[in-house]
Amino acid sequence: MAVIEQFRPDDRPAIAALCRRVFGRDAADTYLLRWDWEFRRNPATPATGPLIWVAREGPALVAHCAAMPVRLRAAGREIDAAWGSDVMVAPERQREGLGEVLFGTWDKSVGASLGLGFNDASQQLFRKLHWPEVGPVPGLVKPLTRRAFRRATWPTPLNRLVSAITLPVVKVVSRMRPLADEVRETRTLDDGLTRLWERVCDKFDLAVRRDAPYLRWRYLQPPHVRYSLAVLWREGRPEGYVVYRHLHEPRGRVTLIVDFLADPDDERALPTLLRFVDREAKANDSDKIRAFCLNASFRKAFKRSGYFAGKGTLPLVARINAVPVPADFYRRIDRWHVTAGDSDQDR
Repeated sequence: MAVIEQFRPDDRPAIAALCRRVFGRDAADTYLLRWDWEFRRNPATPATGPLIWVAREGPALVAHCAAMPVRLRAAGREIDAAWGSDVMVAPERQREGLGEVLFGTWDKSVGASLGLGFNDASQQLFRKLHWPEVGPVPGLVKPLTRRAFRRATWPTPLNRLVSAITLPVVKVVSRMRPLADEVRETRTLDDGLTRLWERVCDKFDLAVRRDAPYLRWRYLQPPHVRYSLAVLWREGRPEGYVVYRHLHEPRGRVTLIVDFLADPDDERALPTLLRFVDREAKANDSDKIRAFCLNASFRKAFKRSGYFAGKGTLPLVARINAVPVPADFYRRIDRWHVTAGDSDQDR
């Protein structure tokens, strides 16, 4: 019978071997590349070590569950929380309930359990465990060129027809507009962004603490992906930031807005940051800009800036364990702030 225990440092080779069996050699190499950054160097990692649990049978590991720790603002309190990350079960031990046991261990060990962008199997398990279903994080898309609406699964004549029909709309929404404030790209972050978080955090019912140490770790230090980060300045202090990167897709080039923060009541801040990303995307020959945004006030700013609702979404679940929350907490999510940069979806 498997025994559930917390990770020990000498388990890393066995975890790598399990990952190769479950996902293949390439996936294991990618996992080990980001492992030290995501779990050991994470500023929210407890002194007791990474939030990783394994199922042992003798000397072998037959299952593994890792969670990415964060500080979470929820219902007016700041608590320890963790995003579910990597779950692996050996092929011969699947469908035996090990995943459910590991999920339960993770949930009992943290102040809040969070899941984002998970697969169908995980979604079924969350439902079996009666986790609150918050709903998906909506996707948003802004077209920049006539290639923005092309689909890899469509034949070339249909793609050309759609491009011609949508071109007038693209020309209108992709017009460059002046910046209302100064925005500067940076690779250094100081405590000004911590003070920004402290000024705006009470305006969110749920959001990961986005202070300077978190942002440095999350967007400037990852070994497996490079982000661009720009800060909006007004009267000598930061009033917002945006994180983005450029991607190649089968039918074109995309700029992904990974994360952002501003005062939801500041009508200039987020639109100015989005205009800055417009310029960066065009300079990098992107066909469209994509973002994921849950907060209702921020979504309005996106739509006023030329974004449309996209087909893609990120499934989201959350369960707060450390503090009591109102009965409607999981239904009233307009003041939650969740983006593609939360959890470790952007790999």
